Amino acid sequence: MLKPIEGTDANFGEILNTDKPVLVDFWAEWCGPCRMIAPMVEQMAKDYEGKAVIVKVDVDSNPELSVKYGIRSIPSLMIFKGGALVEKFVGVQPEKVLKGKLEAHI
Repeated sequence: MLKPIEGTDANFGEILNTDKPVLVDFWAEWCGPCRMIAPMVEQMAKDYEGKAVIVKVDVDSNPELSVKYGIRSIPSLMIFKGGALVEKFVGVQPEKVLKGKLEAHI
């Protein structure tokens, strides 16, 4: 059973170094909406195995990434392709919207 990768200040650059699109969920344990979308993000890790990389970044534990990507509200979801940011969503997104945006980059 595949799970999202835990992104950190230390490993984030390495995670982005892939030819696959990378979906990043910036979240925190105390965030209710983050907990609402967590099962969807975990399911996407399974559904897109081998096609995309799904990552969760705890904003409380990784302040450098939060500052670098201007995280002001969570959940914030971003899609990277070739190491570059190509999509950004703030707040809870419907699953079909998120999947559609990710599939556009596969």
